[in-house]
Amino acid sequence: MSDNDIKGLDPNAYEEIPGEEYQPYVAAETVMPEFTITSIILGIIMTIIFGAANAYLGLKVGMTVSASVPAAVISMGVIRGILKRDSILENNMVQTISSAGESVAAGVIFTIPALIIWGVDPSIFKMFLLALLGGLVGVLFMIPLRKHLIVGEHGRLPYPEGTACAEVLVAGEKGGVGAKTVFTGLGVGALYKILGEAKGFNIWPTRVEWGIPGIEGAAIGMDILPALLGVGFIIGPRISALMFSGGVMGWLVFIPLMTLIGKSGTPIYPANVPISELGYWGIWDNYIRYIGAGAVALGGIISLIKALPTIWDSFKAALSGLTKNVDIKSNRTSEDLPLKWVLSIAVAIIILIAVMPQIPVGIWGAIFVLIFGFFFVTVSSRIVGIVGSSSNPASGMTIATLLFTTALFKALGWSGESGMIAALSVGAIVCIAIAVAGDTSQDLKTGFLVGATPRKQQLGEMLGVLISALVIGFVLLLLHEAYTIGSKDLAAPQATLMSMVVEGVMKGTLPWTFIFIGAFSAVIVELFGIRSLPFAVGLYLPIHLSAPIIIGGLIKGILNKQKDKNQESFERRREKGVLYASGLIAGDAVMGVVLAIFAYFKLSFGFRETPLGPIWGLIFFASLVITLIYNSILSKNNSSSINE
Repeated sequence: MSDNDIKGLDPNAYEEIPGEEYQPYVAAETVMPEFTITSIILGIIMTIIFGAANAYLGLKVGMTVSASVPAAVISMGVIRGILKRDSILENNMVQTISSAGESVAAGVIFTIPALIIWGVDPSIFKMFLLALLGGLVGVLFMIPLRKHLIVGEHGRLPYPEGTACAEVLVAGEKGGVGAKTVFTGLGVGALYKILGEAKGFNIWPTRVEWGIPGIEGAAIGMDILPALLGVGFIIGPRISALMFSGGVMGWLVFIPLMTLIGKSGTPIYPANVPISELGYWGIWDNYIRYIGAGAVALGGIISLIKALPTIWDSFKAALSGLTKNVDIKSNRTSEDLPLKWVLSIAVAIIILIAVMPQIPVGIWGAIFVLIFGFFFVTVSSRIVGIVGSSSNPASGMTIATLLFTTALFKALGWSGESGMIAALSVGAIVCIAIAVAGDTSQDLKTGFLVGATPRKQQLGEMLGVLISALVIGFVLLLLHEAYTIGSKDLAAPQATLMSMVVEGVMKGTLPWTFIFIGAFSAVIVELFGIRSLPFAVGLYLPIHLSAPIIIGGLIKGILNKQKDKNQESFERRREKGVLYASGLIAGDAVMGVVLAIFAYFKLSFGFRETPLGPIWGLIFFASLVITLIYNSILSKNNSSSINE
């Protein structure tokens, strides 16, 4: 590939311009290795590793780490560093295949372990089918939306992790100052993670929190992690502020209010002890998550309603292509899988869901998968475009699916264990589709920025889904045998919540009041002319996640103030800041996966049994913040572009 073929990542990667006008890193006319045997083999290996590591991590703490950026970094080390091959699109394909393992694992561990908690042992084949069909639904339903969400919404949906992955790939390809910046961030993020994480050297805490004096029940806290700081910088001040406002509503309004009301000493369902005995984490776990789930559900509905005209136009234009016999030429970077194949496979999947005895949901269940799958795949793709895959409230959308599905099954006469298994099976397929669609969206954004072929990426996603589905059942049963899912060693918090939701609806004990409180909170935000979805995500997640995100967003906001003073200087500083923030995300993610693997094999660094106090944690995090400020706001005004 000649220097004339690539010009560097276009500055318009971050600007709100028509997607058709964006110039990718690799020109559409350039043909280079992409979907190769090397990328397939390396992608399959990392799919298995990331899937297994994230299955353990998700069952342990209720969250997973994105595999896209760490996979891209590892791929560059192998393909470019060891094999001496020079193809950014080949590296991009590796991370595309690899990320499917992480996303399938996330969807599986959030739902299927509920069956084990109920005492129902799902077979390997049943788990394979649920994972495979859910993953394919996520990829296939996303394909017709690509041109609308990735291209048409370019600049309005930043896709922070997809953009970060593109920066990592470009920096590794070009080398120079840009590579030094992103890999400096990667090294700082990884070092910070391993030194502070409990399964690393455990020197300082990675979560700090304090009760607020004078306001009973109120608390503020932060997960002081490099990835969250980097995500905040990439998504910017407005979206991060909306997320933080949701966290403030939950932790400084709802929890203190419930603490005050709960002084009567009477337990309020779903808790079985008085509110006065719960503390703020207990209130969040028993009540605020339901409020947040209601807000996310309604925020997603409003988001979909607003996007329906454009989505309909996109589908209508795509469907019209099926009736034309004219051979319409398109360039490499605009080629999706043929819509007739996408529709044919999707129809076949829905039929399989309806008739296969291993998925006991019947025709109605297949219809519910079709409706909720399409809806939440669209919503998930938009959410990750705003806040990134790491903050994608997949469990919140799954809760909404389970609420409606279980209620509808109950109305149709399904009850008892069979009704609960059917509802959870629908929820599992939809949850896996949500997780896969979110990661697919990030991957397609990366491909859009670097100039990949969408059709080949979509095949890579489906390959990753297949490989992950083949192994995830064995991993799940292995973990259950070693630690016992649902025990204190492997609590499976999300799956436990899903089981409670299904049981609650079937037995008529679900706290609908809290669901409606969240839904109408989202309505109020919309009435003020503010997008409710980022607010709802912040309400659903602990404030500990949105607090460090807004710090990164504020740094980006301060940098934005320099735009009118010197446009050229601002562009260089913003680009360097994004590169460094991308490195922080990558370093945190890579080390998170490494530590998850160590935990899986019961290995520990064992440096400290008890970390230093929270003040030390804040001091180290403040040092991390200073490095981001230095690499953005205070960056030297070099005369040459950092990508030269």
